Amino acid sequence: MLYALKIATRYLTASKAQTALLVFGVAIGVFIFIFMSALIGGLAEFIMMRTAGDMAHITIQAEAVDPALLQPNTGRTVLLVQEPTTQTTAILKDTAAFLPLIEALPGVTGTSQQINGSGFLTRGVQVTQVSINGLEPGHESVIVNLASYITEGTANLGAGGVLVGKTLAEDMDLSLGQTVRLQSAQAIDAALTITGIYEIGSGGPDRRQAYVSLATARTLFALPQGVTRIEIKLADLYTADALAPRIMALTGLDAKSWTEQAAQLLEALQAQAQTGFILKAFALLTIIIGVASALLLSTYRRRPEIGIMRAMGAGRWFVMVVFVSQGALIGLMGGLFGAAAGYGVLLAFPSRVSFGPGQSGLPIDIRQGAYGLAIWLTTLGAILASILPARAAARLDPVTAIGQ
Repeated sequence: MLYALKIATRYLTASKAQTALLVFGVAIGVFIFIFMSALIGGLAEFIMMRTAGDMAHITIQAEAVDPALLQPNTGRTVLLVQEPTTQTTAILKDTAAFLPLIEALPGVTGTSQQINGSGFLTRGVQVTQVSINGLEPGHESVIVNLASYITEGTANLGAGGVLVGKTLAEDMDLSLGQTVRLQSAQAIDAALTITGIYEIGSGGPDRRQAYVSLATARTLFALPQGVTRIEIKLADLYTADALAPRIMALTGLDAKSWTEQAAQLLEALQAQAQTGFILKAFALLTIIIGVASALLLSTYRRRPEIGIMRAMGAGRWFVMVVFVSQGALIGLMGGLFGAAAGYGVLLAFPSRVSFGPGQSGLPIDIRQGAYGLAIWLTTLGAILASILPARAAARLDPVTAIGQ
């Protein structure tokens, strides 16, 4: 085996220019493989951070109780009418009883109690319909990282304060410290001061969202107790599907995973991953074809030498090992050079910190370059590519080969 490896090394060093060109071609293929892995992986993480990263991973939404239908044996349908109530908004009660249980679950990084509804923002004669989100003071950035999106003022919500989007502020000519009136769908209004202006970057929230404190939202929607929604953030958003049923069993409430509302996003990410797989497969196929072609040419040029080896007693297996060793060495060297070049080039790109809010740059994640996988697949591919030339060399008749 060692002698076969020695002969393979001698063959490679005998034509240094050809070997260098072949190793360079393999390195280019590995570089493309690594660059595509970092780009596609980084792009997927960028999309997730800019979408699912700023949404609740699990949501518990209060649902209105509909009148029950009773179906007696008489065949008649009886409508059970509930007693009239002044409460028109569905709420979640007794959150203090089960919220600590949710927060104690492994993987849960934060919870946000909210009161949500629609309303109108008024400044003088200007009126704009908005979605009102009441958040707990100190928990403003648990779900959407409002603190990172603030362009003016602060994200801290206090009594009498309101956060508005930059687009909404520009449309209504609002400025920090200005007083506006916010009216809920229940026709209750309050005079509030703009304490912060944010820019998330997506049109909807920046134009149609207003954040107030939970106490302000209780006043606007006439909710002395309870909340309308609980949003939960996880350390790993991909565990939401498994954790949502646990929360449902623990609380008896309908807990929905973010994947139910973002099925199209998951499909898009899966399609992107498949595209990356195809591109990387083509890069690997190029390497295999290049190595196989070069070794077939080497087999043809070394037919007399192969004949002499066979005549001196070398078996077919020995000849195959020589050529397979050549392929392995070419794949290994090309893989190492390509991985080193890929890592060096990727270092020039901004780190994954650039994926965060307010940052720009090509979303390339150097950590997802798949360097070890690239080297392993390249070496394996080169070995497989060398099998056909090796078998062709092993089948040469010694007398015929020497005569040529």
